[in-house]
Amino acid sequence: MPEMNRAVGVRQCAGNEYLPTGLRHRNGNPGVSQRPATIAFLPVVFISAELSAGGEYMAESTVQAGLGQVKHIVAVASGKGGVGKSTTAVNLALALAREGQAVGILDADIYGPSLPKMLGVADTVQPQVVNGNAFVPVPAQGLASMSIGYLTSAATPMVWRGPMAGGALVQMMEQTLWAALDVLVVDMPPGTGDIQLTLSQKARVSGAVIVTTPQDIALLDARKGIEMFRKVDVPVLGIVENMAQHICSNCGHVEHIFGEGGGEKVAAEYHTRLLGSLPLDRRIREKGDAGNPIVVADPDGEIARCYRDVARQLLAALAETSVKAPEINIED
Repeated sequence: MPEMNRAVGVRQCAGNEYLPTGLRHRNGNPGVSQRPATIAFLPVVFISAELSAGGEYMAESTVQAGLGQVKHIVAVASGKGGVGKSTTAVNLALALAREGQAVGILDADIYGPSLPKMLGVADTVQPQVVNGNAFVPVPAQGLASMSIGYLTSAATPMVWRGPMAGGALVQMMEQTLWAALDVLVVDMPPGTGDIQLTLSQKARVSGAVIVTTPQDIALLDARKGIEMFRKVDVPVLGIVENMAQHICSNCGHVEHIFGEGGGEKVAAEYHTRLLGSLPLDRRIREKGDAGNPIVVADPDGEIARCYRDVARQLLAALAETSVKAPEINIED
């Protein structure tokens, strides 16, 4: 099949369905957009800066249970952006690894992947492809990792509609050769949209961790995130209150810039755990930007201890939570 201008990730199409309109060969022929999709899926395995997909139509997937060896899938989510969810997800995964767990991390933020940079993975690194349709996770900082950011350039926007983004997430879950993992941390995009529903429907999620900051505006959206996971029957394992207090780097003065006690209040309201409170500290941002997260850069420091406390609380919550297949029931 000739290379195409866009990777689509069509999966399990019925015989009377069609590939998305607008999909064109590089030579300009639009015929593919009207060809019946008689295949099971189109694997996205080679994506360049032009979002081109290569390879052949495959009759069926050779990887049926990419998550089969994963004991727990934990979604790290937030009702809104800007609360430090990705930073929390990465450092939490690293803290879990330091608690003796085999840990993977999946970047489900299709439109804004940040995992490669935060884990210090070079732009030139791509996951190895096996049998033309399966990815080998990228090892980074002791984690097995996968991100759409490994498949595109840093400047390439993912201009995809919701079903295409959801299809990409499913492929990264099911077509990645995840080894035996105790925990797969999934860094979710902000909000309560397509990706959240796709994960809930396609994977046996052990539970969700909601990241929020203490101020009232963030707590409003955190509540929406909690309610969304309740509707799709995913347990909320607990709340992480990020940026709970700022410690002055000069004098050590502690100040609650965004308010105090908001995370504990929401946890009590929804009868879940406050997994922990994390500080607003410049070093967390600096180390994340440098690709050397604080849990790795200063494993014995006070900040790393905070993340490890959260990790221990999360493991305790997982031990008390039974996993069952979700039944989706969305009502107003």
